[in-house]
Parts: sequence; structure tokens; C-alpha cells
Amino acid sequence: MAEQHISGDLIASENDKRGAAHGSDFEALGAHLARRNIDIEAITAKVADFFVAVPSWGVGTGGTRFARFPGQGEPRGIFDKLDDCAVIHQLSRATPNVSLHIPWDKADPQQLKAHADALGLGFDAMNSNTFSDAPDQAHSYKYGSLSHADAATRKQAIAHNIECIEIGDAIGSKALTVWIGDGSNFPGQSHFARSFERYLDAMAQVYKALPDDWRIFSEHKMFEPAFYSTVVQDWGSNYLIAQTLGPKAFCLVDLGHHAPNTNIEMIVSRLIQFKKLGGFHFNDSKYGDDDLDAGSIDPYRLFLVFNELVDAEERGVENFHPAHMIDQSHNVTDPIESLISSANEIRRAYAQALLVDRAALDGYQDGNDALMASDALKRAYRTDVEPILAEARRRAGGAIDPIAAYRASGYRQKVGKIRPASTGGSGGII
Repeated sequence: MAEQHISGDLIASENDKRGAAHGSDFEALGAHLARRNIDIEAITAKVADFFVAVPSWGVGTGGTRFARFPGQGEPRGIFDKLDDCAVIHQLSRATPNVSLHIPWDKADPQQLKAHADALGLGFDAMNSNTFSDAPDQAHSYKYGSLSHADAATRKQAIAHNIECIEIGDAIGSKALTVWIGDGSNFPGQSHFARSFERYLDAMAQVYKALPDDWRIFSEHKMFEPAFYSTVVQDWGSNYLIAQTLGPKAFCLVDLGHHAPNTNIEMIVSRLIQFKKLGGFHFNDSKYGDDDLDAGSIDPYRLFLVFNELVDAEERGVENFHPAHMIDQSHNVTDPIESLISSANEIRRAYAQALLVDRAALDGYQDGNDALMASDALKRAYRTDVEPILAEARRRAGGAIDPIAAYRASGYRQKVGKIRPASTGGSGGII
């Protein structure tokens, strides 16, 4: 039995308050879907089996370029972070795995695994950090890491990524995500081809260190922290990397790492088609890499991404198992509440995509019926699937209304009494 930071009796009591209304809503939705020849039980089962990893760094209060305003009861280190992640999963029943970031979360692997096991958690992809300097490192990443002109700096970055693999292998992870901030701020500052060659060579050395059952995800980003050029700037560069490295290399898509108005769902389709979609960092954005809660700005885009994923799932695309992870920064909300909300919105998009009448959509597409093809998607998107999400949580022992249950538990106030208050004033998202 996993350790529980929120009383099961409290969750049951909160569910009892909402049980009758929820049961009525679920029954009504089931009748509505039955008229569309959709089995609500089949959809609920699929939703219950869909999970998304939470980021360890996401349970801390984030910030902006200008300042960070600490929240109450912030985690003091990785073991507090795991406790917070366990609360998210206990209430949502959607987040059984945690994605670690090294060196932020560096600790004895045996202690990490023991603490996670006690909480009923596992570990998803490891994340390396060569975009900022650690206190004890010999060479700075100010001018790059895996693509740096200096061989010693590249060697240091390679060694750090291999260390992440070794830590991950010891705790049960099966993937490494590599995002670098390498690039330039001025024309002429770096040689585009040579820097990319250096990156490919460095990544090849990291690739060689992968265990046989591991994958490596390269992550593209259009800009920031470099503003003129970025070494891995778009999905085309990312695809070239994955193709060059080999069969264990895949592309990771962060929803905030593209130019405004980019057709991200088409990128997802292309990567699926050529078998190089590794996974996602789910978040949302208005202007840039805002790292907002998933579905908070453009929930329809999130649905359209899942429309491509479900399409691939139902077509039985070979070796199709993308990693689903959240990557957010929270400045004005309780991070636990935001991550619960995001996990719910991601499941919502998945459930809605499962409702698409694919036979009808295929017919409209082949018949060039643009209006009805669009309407087939909108009909699924407009369906309120909240009763399905709530029922999936309830059946798994979670909360019908997880945020209400979390607030009723007083968890934030409790940890606030035992975790020292953090100081503010510094910039940066973490």
C-alpha cells in the first residue's frame, strides 16, 4: 500500500458530496454517446489507462526574467518534490511517473527509488541540464554546451548526459531528454554548419551510452535563450538529428517551442509518419515559450494534436508509444493545482479525440467536403467529457473533483508549516 499524504477518508467524503450529481451526468452522457454508437465504458477504460508524467521541477514556484515570488511550502529538494507529485497522482490518478532533472534532482539512486516506491511512483524520462552552470563545473555553458567550440566543454556536457543515463538506469527510467540552449545572438557569432556538426558528434557519443532498451529524445526550440539562431531550432533539424543518430533516437515536441501560429499538429503527423515521434512536453503559450498550464490558452490545438495521436493509435502505427510529459512553470498559481488541472486537460483532449467518427471523417476528406470534415472534429471537441474523466478518477480511487479535494485537505498549509519559507527576488523560471 502506497503512502498517502491525503486521507482516503477525505477523498471518499468529498466524492460522496458529488456522487449523485456525477452519476447522473455520467448516465446522461452515456445515453448521448450511445445515440452516436459510442460505448462510454470503452472510452472510460481507455482514459483510465492514459497517463502523463509530471515534471519534478513543476512542483516548485516558477518566475519570470525579472523576479520569482516564492509560494508557501515549496519543496526543499527532490524528496519533497516526490511527495508533492504523489499528491497529484493520488487525486488525479493520471500521473504515476515523475520526470527528473539533473543536477537539480541529483541524489542517491537507491534513496530515490525507495522513496518513489513507497509513494507508488515510478520515473519517466531523465532530463539533462547543460543550459545553466552548476556550482562545481569546470567549464561554463555561457557560449554553448554540446555544440561548443571548445572540446573540453563539449566533453563535460557529454559526461553530464551519460551521468543522467546512469542515474536513470538505476531508478528505472528508460529515456533521456536532451534540450540545449546553444545558439547565437549575433549574425556571424557562430558557424551554423560547424556548430551543428559538433552537436551531432557529441550526441552520437551520448547515444552510444544508451542501454539497449532506452530511447533518447532531442528537443527543438525556435529561440531562447539564443535569439538570433538556435542549434536545434525546428522539427526539421530535430528529424535530421534523430535520423542521423539511429533507431533509438526520436524527436520530442514541446508545444511552446514553435513560432506563433505554427501548425504543430501537422508536425506531429509528419513525425508519426516517419516513425520519429518520441513524445511531448505539454504546456500552452500565448506569445512564446510561456510554459502555461496545458489547455489554458488554446485547448482546441491540444485536441487537434491528440486527434493525430488517436488516428495513429487506431491505424496501428508500428512501434508507436510516445512519451507524454508535462513541462510547466507556475508563477501565480499553486503548482500542485496547476499540474492536476493540466493532467485533466490532457486526458480531456485524449477523450475528445476518441469520440471522432473516423469513418465519417475519412469519407469527408476523400470527398473534399471541407465543411463536414471540420464539423466532424468540432462535434467531438464540443462534447463535454468531464463525466468520463471524473469517473476514470473515481474508479481508480481518485477524486471526482481533485482540486476541491486538494483544497479541503489543507495539504499546502500543512507542508508550509514544516518547509522553510523560500526567499524571492531572483529571476529565472526555477
